[in-house]
Amino acid sequence: MVVELNKLLQLVVDKNASDLHLTVGLPPTVRLHGNLRPLNLPPLTPDDTVSFMKAITPERIQQELKEKGGGDFGFAYEKKARFRVAVYMQKGQVGIALRLIPNKMLSFEEIGLPPSIKNLLFRPRGLILVTGPTGSGKTTTLATMIDFINQEEDCHIITIEDPIEYYHDHKKSIITQREIGVDIGGFAEAIWRALRMDPDVILVGEMRNLETIQAAITAAETGHLVFATLHTTGAARTINRIVDAFPVDQQEQIRAQLSTALLAVVSQALLPRADRPGVIAAFEIMIMTSAVEHLIRENQTHKITSAIQTGAQQGMILLDDFLYNLFIQKKITYQTMMAAAQNPSDLEQKIKDYTYATAGRK
Repeated sequence: MVVELNKLLQLVVDKNASDLHLTVGLPPTVRLHGNLRPLNLPPLTPDDTVSFMKAITPERIQQELKEKGGGDFGFAYEKKARFRVAVYMQKGQVGIALRLIPNKMLSFEEIGLPPSIKNLLFRPRGLILVTGPTGSGKTTTLATMIDFINQEEDCHIITIEDPIEYYHDHKKSIITQREIGVDIGGFAEAIWRALRMDPDVILVGEMRNLETIQAAITAAETGHLVFATLHTTGAARTINRIVDAFPVDQQEQIRAQLSTALLAVVSQALLPRADRPGVIAAFEIMIMTSAVEHLIRENQTHKITSAIQTGAQQGMILLDDFLYNLFIQKKITYQTMMAAAQNPSDLEQKIKDYTYATAGRK
């Protein structure tokens, strides 16, 4: 083996890289501030990746790798860090992707999450969705929200995850963390069982299918604060994705349920910084108001964007406006802003207007 796995993991921790890729034919590669960086080491052989995989992968996941060609699990590196690990087969060889899970809970301020969200965390019931592509920081945002409740409220918080990423200590609340495939079978079953465990708050790691979506909405309707994630961008797309998961004859009913159960949709993207090394989060925040409730119920989600624009006083903001603010503050580049924008042409016009206005003031 060209290098010990422990040394690679230590390097990831020391450099605060987000990911480590172990692939046959390439040197070990880290993702640093959004960019892939091959390490100055020989390319890995098939034996190397198999040895790495066997060193950290539980028996049940090794079995899954054989039967299904891949598996995911959480892994602790000594007491220094936790990783979310995906092992997989490619071209008949074993590959591994490890994501570093920060072991320190971040505050709202450190994440850059607007404080308007804090008020929602004291609500006794409802559904808060955190959405965004893979690697956009959804898990970290949810961990921050759960940690805030844990410090402020005496609740029973149940998290249902695949795998467990952040480990929470009991603070003011009791925290029960259940891992899919280890403590319980699937997400939907875990939600139904959680309802019998006297929960106040339920975190659903991912709403993967119709059954899980239905269970999460029902839990929110029956007097629990429910957090869940979806791989969507923007509030309107998120609502459409949920409704479209249901058969046509149930869609009107689900719109009605969503309009009363939903508290907020927080969409996020994680972007490379321009002002210093590192990444910065950009958010879109939709908070439920009577206007938004009406739009969801009446299947007019295309109008949600303008409802968010006019809802600044309630703490709402569009992703493109958040991106624009980061760009004006020189925290991200123009290219980064445009690549993440929902409506690049509108944003381009806004920048032109701003440039023209500031030039006129000189």
